Amino acid sequence: MVERIVFLNGEFIPEGEATVPIFDRGLLFADSVYEGFGILDSQLVDFDYHMDRLDRSLGELNMPSTMSREEMLSALMKLIEMNGAVEGFMYLQVTRGSGDRSYLYNDSYVPNIFAFTQGEKFAADAPAQPVALATTPDIRWARRDIKTTNLLGQVMAKQAAHLAGAYEALMIAPDGIVTEAGSSSFFFIKDREIYVKPVTNDILHGITRQTMLRVAETFQLRIREENYTLDQVLEADEAFITASSIYVLPVGRIDNTVIADGEAGPITKSLRSAYLELARKEFPKIA
Repeated sequence: MVERIVFLNGEFIPEGEATVPIFDRGLLFADSVYEGFGILDSQLVDFDYHMDRLDRSLGELNMPSTMSREEMLSALMKLIEMNGAVEGFMYLQVTRGSGDRSYLYNDSYVPNIFAFTQGEKFAADAPAQPVALATTPDIRWARRDIKTTNLLGQVMAKQAAHLAGAYEALMIAPDGIVTEAGSSSFFFIKDREIYVKPVTNDILHGITRQTMLRVAETFQLRIREENYTLDQVLEADEAFITASSIYVLPVGRIDNTVIADGEAGPITKSLRSAYLELARKEFPKIA
């Protein structure tokens, strides 16, 4: 079996040789941020939008990066080529760097930057089959808008959903409001209106979510960015989740409730197709 090649601090090396120090602040404190890109036709999906969010996350944590956007694109595209990745997922992480364990940080830290590819979860152009969600309490920290590696709340939610026989978790805040799925954004459709939670610190500002909403506007669908409860969701005509690794994926069941007829709805299927079409039109260009 050919060993996967990964990117680490400017070098392309076999994954078995890639290491970071035990004193890396990403390991000790989750003092690091990350992005995940879809790989489609050996290209990166929504690259500039992901990089905009990465820059925002870095800024919120006062964390520098040692690579320009152009250097990052070149490195990630080379990683795709070296691994022969046609379809799948690209993971990129930036940590503050390494130093003796201390809650405080200063400007002496040098970031560790690494990236790797993963295979596809669902074939992009194949008909998407509906998945099940299981509700879980949302126990995450208050700055979910920053895409940090502080993901233990999501790990617990997704593991609970898995043990319940579901593909993904649907997290519910203490006040009964639906926030988002474990590692994806959640939407439902009622009477040709798309309901989605507003962008606040309560949720991650999903990039696939953002692009999908641009697509929805071309369908002249009304988008209702407002809070909603699980009871509203269970009365939906359609529901779906979005993420870089799954694009637009229909939801057929939540807990023991079947959404509509349990199949992928016509609007969801159209949105997925249109999303992939737009993603291909917006592939990044290397200067």
